[in-house]
Amino acid sequence: MTELLLGLRLLLGSGRGNRVRFFLMAGGSAVGVCCLAMVLAIPGILAAQDGRKAAREGECSIGDRQLCIGADRAPHELSLTDPYGSRPMTRVFHSPGSFAIDPPPGLSELPAPGEMFVSPRLHEELKKEPGLAQLVPGRERGLIGPQGLAHPDELYAYIGVARDQLKGGDPVTSYGWPYTNHETVEPSTLEIVRFTLSGVVLLPLAVYLSVCARLSAAARARRLAALRLVGLSKKGVQRVNAAETVAAALLGAVLGLGVYAVANQLISRVGLPGFRWYPSDGSLSLSDTLICLIGCPALAWFAGAVGARKAAANPLAVRRSAVEKPPAKWGLLPLLPGLGIVAGYCVAGATGHVPRDTSISSILMPLAVVLVGVGLVLSLPILSRSLSRRAARTSSLSLGLAMRRNEMEPGGALRVATGLVLLVYAASLAQGVLIELDQVSKNTSPVQLYTLSLDGVTQDRQRAFEAVPGVRGYGMEASSWKDGQGEFPPVIRAVIATCSQLRGMVPEIGRCTDGRPLRAVNPRESYDEDSKPGASFPFHLGNDRGERRVMTVRVPKQEVIFRAEPGLSALSSGDVVIPPSLLPVGFRPEDASLTLVSNSAPDTVRGVLDDLGGVDPTADVDTPGVVVTALQQITVVKTILAMGMVLGLVIGVAAYLVAATDRAVERRPQVTALSLLGARPRTLRAVQVVQVVLPLAVGLVLAIVAGKAAESSYLVTGGGEVFWDGAGVPLLLACALGVVAVAAFGSLPLIGRRIDPELIRRD
Repeated sequence: MTELLLGLRLLLGSGRGNRVRFFLMAGGSAVGVCCLAMVLAIPGILAAQDGRKAAREGECSIGDRQLCIGADRAPHELSLTDPYGSRPMTRVFHSPGSFAIDPPPGLSELPAPGEMFVSPRLHEELKKEPGLAQLVPGRERGLIGPQGLAHPDELYAYIGVARDQLKGGDPVTSYGWPYTNHETVEPSTLEIVRFTLSGVVLLPLAVYLSVCARLSAAARARRLAALRLVGLSKKGVQRVNAAETVAAALLGAVLGLGVYAVANQLISRVGLPGFRWYPSDGSLSLSDTLICLIGCPALAWFAGAVGARKAAANPLAVRRSAVEKPPAKWGLLPLLPGLGIVAGYCVAGATGHVPRDTSISSILMPLAVVLVGVGLVLSLPILSRSLSRRAARTSSLSLGLAMRRNEMEPGGALRVATGLVLLVYAASLAQGVLIELDQVSKNTSPVQLYTLSLDGVTQDRQRAFEAVPGVRGYGMEASSWKDGQGEFPPVIRAVIATCSQLRGMVPEIGRCTDGRPLRAVNPRESYDEDSKPGASFPFHLGNDRGERRVMTVRVPKQEVIFRAEPGLSALSSGDVVIPPSLLPVGFRPEDASLTLVSNSAPDTVRGVLDDLGGVDPTADVDTPGVVVTALQQITVVKTILAMGMVLGLVIGVAAYLVAATDRAVERRPQVTALSLLGARPRTLRAVQVVQVVLPLAVGLVLAIVAGKAAESSYLVTGGGEVFWDGAGVPLLLACALGVVAVAAFGSLPLIGRRIDPELIRRD
């Protein structure tokens, strides 16, 4: 306890410079803790959004959900999620039953037929887009409260309809599930986000906090060595040092949490692109708060203990500025196995032997990334000293002075360059994650398909669907009747359309003859073996009056050739094209679906969906190739990663500025001595620039090489089609050159013109 009080007394009574350094340490820790709090808050924000989604899920609590007691008398709901641009819009159609139920969260009452409750964002969109009212018909009764929405920008509506207007739906007697099936970010994707943020933010953050905890390390070591020489024990020296570093870190942690609280209120109201949350969602939990309040001081204590070890063990060497021991070679150990794993995956991808065992890759890949990151940090002093020893033999005075200093003090390179080196390394990894997400979200088809069931749809309404503006082709699809011959009877699929309709659905189509059946063949995909020329298949037909007929279709020999990517076309190889004129008047196949085709421009897709809703708001329209919830998820992930990269940039630049400035201040006595010996300011500036730029350049080259290799190995194990990101190399090189230029420019003002002999006096 005495040593701790002594440390606090030295802190408060050791001069203005020491107090300034203390507040700088506290300010640096505050910035770091604020960034840490932002990262820790992300899982809580997502969990709060998923909790509100689960709370509004309807269920039948009277008996089993599939065998709900009194299902006919209970209210019914039908939930539809449609793409509105790249955002999902959810419409819940509610029909009342013979008894009332409690409303879901966010509503004071359930809507009656002809009424609706909408979210605030949907309320604004209805004013901007009048055509959207076709999808949400009714008189607006009010807005949905925050308790019933996942986030402020959610497009959500409760629409009241009569029972005879609701096709399908499930009985509902209460609301609230313990979980939701529509997570904001899926658990597997969330693990990728956490892993990436750990590399982009947390690893540079640990380096940054360590740098802040060791401000003026040389001067503090000399002071601690003096205390050791006057009789203080080794543990006492460490406690004195801990009192200062822990006090600064604790004050910084408290300030950082306060800054985060203010930032959460501001950012949550402004919002990030594609990602918004309520301010209460961003509040830190007790465990996260304790991590910030305990983790930051603990890291500061550890860094301070490492810095005080030499002063406690050999105080005379510290007071006399003895030459430091060269860094041990074991610092290369983490880098070698990490690069070995990464190189192995790269070779496997290059030779076509892509690993399929994801369980092993899920362990090896994060391990390799961590080993390479730690290896980059520990290998910098070794590589810097080795390179400096060779470069110091040059005849250039500036280069020789700079290299001799780096050779004698290789740890200085670690402090200055580590933050920016890790930033470049982490940026390459984040780039790989974004490439993988881009492969998932990219729409490679020039056309967009819309599929809706014709069950219960009259022929007049079907013609209205087909006449929607923006639709350039359409056709009915149906499968032949399974007559029960064997466990898997042969079945073919028929497309009822004219040649002009086919050309609208499939642009690359060959010669087509109207008025006769055709057999569709696509050279790019495998042919349906059941569709053999001459084979007959029955199709059951029906009309609006309830009449039924059976039509036999014989697979024709005449072909119509079309070209399209498999899975991206309304036609499949082996389908039988039937002209509508061959169907009896007023009849169509049972269990048929209507397929509409438009171009894939986002505005066109949105307009077609709005007009389809105008024909029938309750129609369940499927949009193959566009999973709007997945697109929304990818948007959220990209925003989180972008925020992480911005935080990493702030941390990396701050670590460099703190370390470079602190090192320059510590170097002032040596610079003053050289000035008194006759060295010109131009030479000293060149020395300072080379001392910083050379180890930084070496670290950046190693970070780019290791980062690109780690990124490629991540893409190889991710299961995508892109393994080598050549387009990202120029960007990383440009960033590295910019970092070196900023580092060189920032080193120039640290050598002043005024010589202060007071800096080299014996203290």
